[in-house]
Amino acid sequence: MEPAQPGDRVNVAGGATVSHGIVFDTPSSAKVVVAVVDAGRGPVFRTVHPTALTGRTDEGSEDAALRLLIRRTPPPVRGADGGGVGVGRRRVGHTRGSMHRTTGK
Repeated sequence: MEPAQPGDRVNVAGGATVSHGIVFDTPSSAKVVVAVVDAGRGPVFRTVHPTALTGRTDEGSEDAALRLLIRRTPPPVRGADGGGVGVGRRRVGHTRGSMHRTTGK
């Protein structure tokens, strides 16, 4: 299978069982986050290796529940810790606001 893209319908091989899933995210070439239905917990996210996935074209019975899980989950954020100053964060070393500057009395 070619690299999985978010929104692709896939079959996830997990031991002796194969379950239907929808790709949510591909954080790296060795990880794919897939929404699947767990028998005890309902729709959940699982991180799997891309070789455990095979493509599928048919609509599964649990695809509606998986799409609801994906819709209510915020999209993944890339590079949040690096880079510049974000909202509500200050630069390192400037922990307090500046004091009032006198006019030279």
